[in-house]
Parts: sequence; C-alpha cells; structure tokens
Amino acid sequence: MENAQLKNDPYNLIITGVGGQGNVLASRMVGDMLSQLGFYVTIGETFGASQRGGSVMSHLRISATSTFSPQIPKGRAHMIVALEPTEAIRVLRDYGNPEVSVLCNTRPIQSIGVISGEQAYPALKDIREWVRELSLSSWFIDATEEALKLGNPIFGNIISVGALSATKALPLDRESFESVLSRKMSPDKIPVNLEAFDIGAGMVRE
Repeated sequence: MENAQLKNDPYNLIITGVGGQGNVLASRMVGDMLSQLGFYVTIGETFGASQRGGSVMSHLRISATSTFSPQIPKGRAHMIVALEPTEAIRVLRDYGNPEVSVLCNTRPIQSIGVISGEQAYPALKDIREWVRELSLSSWFIDATEEALKLGNPIFGNIISVGALSATKALPLDRESFESVLSRKMSPDKIPVNLEAFDIGAGMVRE
C-alpha cells in the first residue's frame, strides 16, 4: 500500500441503486479490493423495499490510518456511483457537495409509481443536467446495455466497478479485482466478470 494514495482520508464512497442490481455485491467487491491493499474499509448499507425495486445504498468509508463509522455524514460524499439515474439525484440531495464526483449508469428502472402512472420519471437529459450542476465531475455510462451484451443485466454492477477504477478516484485496478474474484467466484465465472470490468474501465477512458 506504500504507493497507494487517497485524495481524502477518509474517502467517502456511496454506491446506490435499486433492488436486484447487485449493489451490495459491487460494494463488497470494492471494499475487498481496497482491504487487500491495506486500507481500512467500513461498509454500511440501507435497504428500502429492496426486493421490490426500492432504493439500496451502500456507504464505504476508506482510510489509510483507521476505521470510521460506516455512516457517511450528510453532505460529505466524495464519490457517488449510481446504478440507476434517479438514485444519483436522490443521493446527491442528501450527501452531495460542490466537490463530489458522480459515476452514473444511464438506464432507468421505473418504480411502481411510475409504471402505474402516479408519478413521472424525469427525462434523462434533465438528470444529466442536474448531476452536472450538483457535482464537480461526472461520468455517464450505459452499463446495462453493455451488460445485456454479456447475457445478463446484473453485470452492470461489475461494469460500474470497472468504470470506477478508471476514474482514478481510488487505487483500484484489474489485478486487485481479479484477485478478489478468484476468492469469491468459481473459475468458470471469472472470465465474463473480468470482461465486464474491462468494458466499464474502457467506457470511462474513452
């Protein structure tokens, strides 16, 4: 870890999405990647009717020196990774600040309220504008579209982890990801997950 640096210590990362998107797995993968580099990582999770497409939010607090409370203080996020567009806005409202960065998947998942006609889902162009106005830097990727090409939309979470690595906000790389994969998944699942990671990283680099 001697060469690994954090832009802020603790570094406050929020990964948010809705139930079924693999939010928790993504947060655990990132946490494990950083832990094996020697960082202290605490993770706190909140679930809102997650099995019914409700909000799921993971707080990761990363430090080179000590452990911190798993709850990020309001207005103190450094990076928000949103697996669903409106969740980016929801989290920015409470945890955003002028220095925050946002990585946002652009594929919407409509709530029951929207499907039933009781609520309106905002236009993606409006969401992009709001995110840009509320953050210092932002990246928008269609992780779900690329995941579908791999055969399952759930790979959008790994694509987003790869994209996060390419932002250089945290010392995440392919080698540490592969190391974590080898401990968590059977050998037959490793190649497609590595491909998903590479696709995400490439989307940000482009």
